[in-house]
This record gives sequence, C-alpha cells and structure tokens, in this order.
Amino acid sequence: MSADRKQPQPPEDGAATGACATSLLLSHARLADGRAVDVRLVGDRIEAVGTAGSLGPVAGGARVDLTGHLLLPAPAEPHAHADTALSADSPGPAPYDVPYDGEEVQRRATEAALLQLGHGATALRAHVRIAAGRGLTSLDAVLRTRRSLHGLGELTPVAVPRLLTGVAGAEERALLRDAVRRGGVVAGGRPDGDPDPAGHLEAVLTVAAEHGVPADLHTEGDDPVWLARLAAMAGELGAGVTIGPCAGLARLPSEVAGRAAERLAAAGVAVVCLPQGGCGEAGSRGVAPVGLLRAAGVRVAAGSGALRDAANPVGRGDPLEAAYLLASQGGLAPEEAYGAVSAEARAVLGLPEVRVEAGFPAELLAVRGERLAGVLSLAYSRIVVHRGRVVARTSAVREYCDSAAALDLPRQARTKRPPEPGGPQAGPVVRS
Repeated sequence: MSADRKQPQPPEDGAATGACATSLLLSHARLADGRAVDVRLVGDRIEAVGTAGSLGPVAGGARVDLTGHLLLPAPAEPHAHADTALSADSPGPAPYDVPYDGEEVQRRATEAALLQLGHGATALRAHVRIAAGRGLTSLDAVLRTRRSLHGLGELTPVAVPRLLTGVAGAEERALLRDAVRRGGVVAGGRPDGDPDPAGHLEAVLTVAAEHGVPADLHTEGDDPVWLARLAAMAGELGAGVTIGPCAGLARLPSEVAGRAAERLAAAGVAVVCLPQGGCGEAGSRGVAPVGLLRAAGVRVAAGSGALRDAANPVGRGDPLEAAYLLASQGGLAPEEAYGAVSAEARAVLGLPEVRVEAGFPAELLAVRGERLAGVLSLAYSRIVVHRGRVVARTSAVREYCDSAAALDLPRQARTKRPPEPGGPQAGPVVRS
C-alpha cells in the first residue's frame, strides 16, 4: 500500500464543476478565531473569504445569512456501522445473527446516513459485515445507499469478514477480494474474533495491498503482541491502516500501552476512538487512551460507532457529541476535540484538508453560536454544506411561558405569537 493512497471517491458531480458551476454566498458568518466574514462558494470550492459585508454573490447565485452562526470545516464520520444501524427495536435476533434482508439493510443504512448528514458529517465510513453463507448481500445494500446519497454526502463501506484464516476462512477471503473489486470499498476485518489474529491481519493487509485500498480493522487493541505485529506489517506496506475502537488499550499497563502507541505512531497507523460507547457486537465500554496515543504521535480521530443498535441502543451518530465528550471527559481543549471529528477524521478517510479559506473544499458546517465551546455544549441549529451547496438544515426553537418574561432576562431574540390553548402564553421565543 503506497503512502499516497487516497480514499476511493465516487465520480464528480458535473453540476458542481465547469460551466455549470453553482455559487453560494454565506454572509456574516463568524469563524472560530472570532472574525465575522463572508464566504463565497463556487462549485465545490471556496472561492473567496472577506470581511462581513464585503462580498456579493455571483450573478444568479444564492445567499444564506449566517448571522449568529459559527462556520466550521464539516466533520466526518470515520467509524459507523451501516448494516446494524437503527436495529435496536427490531424484533427477534440481532441483524448479524440472521440472514440479511437487503432491502431492510438499505432502508436503515439510508436513514442512518441522513441522520448523520443532518448532524454535519458530509463524509462517512461505515463498517459492513460480510460472511460465509450470507455473501455480500448487506454490502450490496449499502453500496445502493451510497449511490442514492450521491450529491448529498459521501458514504464509503468497509467490508468486514470475521474468519479469514485456515481452511474455514477460505470463503470469506474470497468474499473480501470480491468486495474490494467492486470499487470504493475499504478492506476491513475483525481479528479479535479469529482463532489466528495475526493471520487475520496478514490476510486483510495482503488484500489491501493487492488492490491499492486502505485497511480498517475493528479491534479492542488489548493484545500488545498483536499490536506489535500490526505495526511491523503496516510499516512494511506503507500508510493507509486504521484501527479502532481500541478501548482495550486503556486496560493495559500504561508502560505497555505507551510502547504499543509508539510502535503504531512509527508505522503510521491511525486510531479511531468512540467516545459515545461500544459498537458492533463487542459491546465493550470505555474509550481508547486518547492522551497517551496523541502524546506518542498517533493520529487519533473520533467516530460515533453504534447508532441505536444492540451495542448502543441510544447512540446518536453525532460527531459533535463525540467532540463534546472528548472535551468534557477526555481532557482535550474544544479546538482539539473538534479537530478529532473534522481534520483528523478527514485525514483518516484520505480526504483533502478543509479550511475556511479560498481554494479549499466547500465542506462546511454552520452552527448557531459564537464560540466553539458553546457550540459543542448546545449544538442545536445546524446548516450543512457539501460540495458547495446546502444539503441539510436543522432548526431548533425554545419557547418559555409568559412568567419567564417577567424576569427580564437577556435574550437572543423575542417575538410575540398568538396564545395556544394549553401552551405558552405569548412568551419569548429563543432560537438555538
């Protein structure tokens, strides 16, 4: 695997390039550094950034007033589970215990991707199980979801077999090769569930190298011998290897975990942690030791993991919640925490960097608020921009009864509305 490998991408949207390029002006936005700016987008790029009120839209272009919003590089989701998402309330066995219904998987995967897009994640990497006796039914369903979302967001599946070693693993080795041949699919694996974890690792990395795709391994990371083997193999093959959620690293003695982290950093292996809880059938709790990994030089991104499935029936799939948890419980500064779900997550996915500067990709998230810490605390209203156009909006309005007005509290906005039977009586409205 070469060091300059990029994440496979779908074809470019012709409506966003060349003579048919669209334009959009984001006016009066606030940046994380405190500046109030106008941002003009043309096609899928940021064309210009100027002081608020200094830019106008391209002729025929649209304008979005972002007064009161913080404008940020859009987050990305580096570790979701598309085939089990939204299955917590499904009757009967868990989806991975029964043959997959392709239409049902596609329906849930699409709904989950749209929920995550609404949160701001314009790029997602989703783990999908493949298995002997089931073939690629679920993967094909997620690939259909990917095609249906084209123009709204980018969804890349990770084909995840369980057993790859010995005679019993022959069918799933063939399935993994077949999966990555379909294009836009990352080679994945679950070495913890294979009788030969090192052999499983070798099989995944071999397929990744043969087809020039990244490798993404789902592991607890609690075996230092296996981690050393991973670092050695990844170092030989080049960059493009990601592991997660690695909560087991936090259960190792600090000296042992530190040595493992140093080896991972030297080999260029990235780690995706899941601050919101376990995922898949691991069902484990805890978070990878983010501070230890960062101190060793490991690239650490944060994902959401389970989205209301058996592993986490209340998972939200919200990257801003992952950043909030890293800041509130993981000791990271708000800027570092948001970087884990934006810049670091995009780097793990092999995507180009995003800055709110001319020439960078127009992948942006506007959240009502003035400072990053406040946005991570109460990120209600959001506007999501993918490839230069608004693809999702979420607006939240809080209402208080009239007694609150008597306190003469400072407010963001106040409007009167006719009384509703049994509801707030002409009280103030606060937009969040």
